Amino acid sequence: MSPHDSPARSEPAAAVPDARSQRVRDALYDVLDPDLGVNVVDLGFVRDIAVEQGTAVITMTLTSPACPLTGVMEDQIRTALADGAGYGVNDHRVAWVWQPAWRPSDITSEGRDQLRAIGFNNF
Repeated sequence: MSPHDSPARSEPAAAVPDARSQRVRDALYDVLDPDLGVNVVDLGFVRDIAVEQGTAVITMTLTSPACPLTGVMEDQIRTALADGAGYGVNDHRVAWVWQPAWRPSDITSEGRDQLRAIGFNNF
C-alpha cells in the first residue's frame, strides 16, 4: 500500500463525490510542488475533482496567481494521469481558480508534518 492509499489520510475540505474522482485524487499525491517537495493535495492546492463525461476536471489554486509554476504542475499532473483508463477517465483538464485565495490553513496535517520535516516550522 502506498502512502496516498492510507485510510488514515485526512482529506482537504472539498468533497470527493465518486470512486473515479478519488482515484484521480490519489494519483495527485504524486504531484509535488517543485519549490517545497510536498504534494499538491496535502498543500491544499486541489480544491475539487469532478469527472465529466470521462474527463477529470481538477480545480486547483496555488499560493499566488502570479506563481510561475502552473505549467510545471500541469506537466506533473499529465504524467501522474498518463494511464487515465486506470483512473476511469479518458482525459483531464486543470481549472485554475484564485478565489477563495489559498491560505496556510488549507494545508492538511500530513502536509504540515512534511513541511516541518524539511524545516518549515511556522505551519
